Formats: sequence, C-alpha cells, structure tokens
Amino acid sequence: MPRLFTGIEIPAEIGLALSTYRGGLPGARWVDPESYHITLRFIGDVDERIADDVCSILGDSRWREPITITFDRLGTFGGSKPRTVFAHTSDNGELADLQAEQERMMRQIGLPPEARKFTPHVTLARLKNASPIDVADYMATRGHFQKLTFTMNRFVLYSSKASVGGGPYVIEAAYPLS
Repeated sequence: MPRLFTGIEIPAEIGLALSTYRGGLPGARWVDPESYHITLRFIGDVDERIADDVCSILGDSRWREPITITFDRLGTFGGSKPRTVFAHTSDNGELADLQAEQERMMRQIGLPPEARKFTPHVTLARLKNASPIDVADYMATRGHFQKLTFTMNRFVLYSSKASVGGGPYVIEAAYPLS
C-alpha cells in the first residue's frame, strides 16, 4: 500500500542555498536537501487501484503553464510550540490554483478533502522538544533571507515509506508543464 502525495521538486542549486540554514537549533532534525519539495496534495496510504486512479487523473490536468516560485523568508509552524522550520513561498495564486485543481481531482475519485489549508513551503527541519526561546533566537539570527527563485516545469507524484521525518521519496510519475 503506497503512501502518495503530489509535489514540486526543488532544483539542486535552490536546495543547496536552502541547506545553508541548517544547524544552530537544538532539537531540530534537519531534512536532507535531496528530500526538499513543496507538497501540493497529500493523498495518504492507498491501495493499488486508487494509486492507479490517482496516476491516471493527474494526467488529465489542464494546468500547462510553467510557474515561477520564489522563497522569500523562513517561518515556523506550531505557534507557541514550534514543530517545523520552513522556507516560505511568496504569495502565488498559480500554485494555489494548481493545488485546488488537484484537490478537485482527488475528490472526484473519492478521496476525502485535504484537512489542512494549503501553505506552499519547503520543510527545512522538524522540531522535537525545541525550546521556543531557541527557535526565536534561531529565527532572529537568520532575519536576512536572500530570495530564491526558480521556474517549475512539472509536478510529480511521490511515494514514501512511513518513517520518522519523512523520506526517502520516490518519483512515481511526472506531469510536465509546457
């Protein structure tokens, strides 16, 4: 039973630049740069029939324009108990539209709606027992974020094994944008 999600690959040079933010935060489990991605739609653990349906319907995507993506700052999820450090993408209606199209497709084949609001980002670290003060100090010392921009020419269907911290991720199918 594969665990699937759709996403956007991060080019190696962007991943290398993002990886410079690794380190300096006690309690952080840093994601390997090779695993950096932007999740569009988490699908979850599905049987082979549903996996085939997902693969097929994604091929019907009407989205065919490349999308420019810019990382503009670091952020955290978790409020007063931070659990994730991430690189945030600037407001991009095109990404939200692509994600909404995929959401409609997944519901069309009978999958439940995505529970979380779509916030395009790349997870840099997962936090376990990290002090909110340490996280605030880390964020304060990295206040000057050099914007990073790339053009997305395809989205992919990833599979993964359930594991602590996610990954390794395998590309099951790619859907080019032209």
